[in-house]
Amino acid sequence: MQYAAAVVEKAKQIVDGAILQLSAQDDPDTHQVIAYDLAHMASGVEACRAVLDYGAKGDLEARLVSVFIADVVHDLASKTFGREDDWGVEPGSLDELRGFASKYRQPEFVASVATEAGPLHLDPEFEMVRDAFRRFANDKIVPRADEIHRENLDIPEDIISGLAEMGAFGLSIPDEFGGFAAGEGHNYTAMIIATEELSRASLGAGGSLITRPEILARALIRGGTPDQKNYWLPKLATAEVLAAVAVTEPDFGSDVANLTTSATRVEDGWLVNGVKTWCTFAARADVLMLLARTDPDKSKAHRGLSLFIVEKPRGEGRGFLFNQDPRPSGTVGRMEGRPIETIGYRGMHSYEISFENWWIPSDSLVGLEDGLGKGFYFQMEGFENGRIQTAARAVGVMQAAYEAALDYANNRKVFGQPIFNYELTQAKLGRMAAIIQASRQFAYHVANLMAKGDGSLEASMIKAYVCRAAEWVTREAMQIHGGMGYAEEFSVSRYFVDARVLSIFEGADETLSLKVIARKLFKG
Repeated sequence: MQYAAAVVEKAKQIVDGAILQLSAQDDPDTHQVIAYDLAHMASGVEACRAVLDYGAKGDLEARLVSVFIADVVHDLASKTFGREDDWGVEPGSLDELRGFASKYRQPEFVASVATEAGPLHLDPEFEMVRDAFRRFANDKIVPRADEIHRENLDIPEDIISGLAEMGAFGLSIPDEFGGFAAGEGHNYTAMIIATEELSRASLGAGGSLITRPEILARALIRGGTPDQKNYWLPKLATAEVLAAVAVTEPDFGSDVANLTTSATRVEDGWLVNGVKTWCTFAARADVLMLLARTDPDKSKAHRGLSLFIVEKPRGEGRGFLFNQDPRPSGTVGRMEGRPIETIGYRGMHSYEISFENWWIPSDSLVGLEDGLGKGFYFQMEGFENGRIQTAARAVGVMQAAYEAALDYANNRKVFGQPIFNYELTQAKLGRMAAIIQASRQFAYHVANLMAKGDGSLEASMIKAYVCRAAEWVTREAMQIHGGMGYAEEFSVSRYFVDARVLSIFEGADETLSLKVIARKLFKG
């Protein structure tokens, strides 16, 4: 791995030099194409750095990591080609990368890992977590996943209750609040492992169930009062309360600072008015994590936003309408959820929700008076957790697609032999295996950083890099199936449409790359 480590260090120097050059511009945001590519390449190089230790643990591990690093440095070289001045690349500076890529992108070398997923090197306690959630996913989710997708059904209640019994909703909630995260760092690794295994069975009916409670839990841990933590966190940990997130608005998308949904103070609480969209799981949820404007002064932007926990009745997947009893003033509160039909990610259901004078009590404000104007920061704490969890969901979907493609390739015969015997098929599968294992190990690395209170930038990086990788893996898995990959009777078509949403939610790829990753890199 010494050769690989040297190449990765060289790649990092190239990326760092480009960041330094672009950050010296008066306004780097005017160079969005370069900034976007830099954000993704910095994420890829960080993934390479994170997997070097894994590559030193054995021959197979070294081959998988070498294939992955060669793929990343090849991508880096292609990004700089014709843009050498923009990247500050000197003649000959790519020679070392070129030599490594030439050696480890050879088809026969990539094909050597086509059937080798590679060991995970997990501690025994985490192996137990993985085994338990894989058994549950195989027994309870896999047999119904395709039907839920095709029929756009609600997630069966026995899946939710079964995961609750396993403690899935409390994996990263501190044990003092009824969860299973012990110690000051509240380790995230178990949550990452469980998310991957559930997503391997179904992104919509399994892997995303624990994401929204996790996002609300992190926001509460960051900004909630002691009473709020003691009341809500145990309920979230046991799934007595399921949560949905109401942040995005139709006219603003990721532009959170300009949200217009308002929470206006009244004598005994707050009245909410406005529209939220892409509220996933909102019908079934018992509470909404709502980001609303509490200061009407628009010039305050994100500093005028506060976070609320809004209780609601449970509704049906086809939409819902709730009315409150009249207020003393005669005002009647109304909450209506309109389902948004999607090509994939079914089972969770997403909604556009309109609020008309919906009353919530004063203690719904996270942090109470101390939380006024701090909602943006509280929800961002939760979203960082959501991003690493989304990366784990991507790994699970990729793993399912790879396994399906490998099985089909071994059983499908074309021109007298299994299609696995062809070099092109083996090279595709080998690249898949390398990307998946590197993504997985990167996720473990970021989980450890976050457990120590670090990893904010890395959580965004892994989300950006791995979710785009999932699109390629699922596409090629579908392609290996040929015409049958386009048929709904094969699950690989579901993996393909599910993977497409990963670069869109929990921070659209462009916004995440330009407004989060690139900005942090330039400031650094």
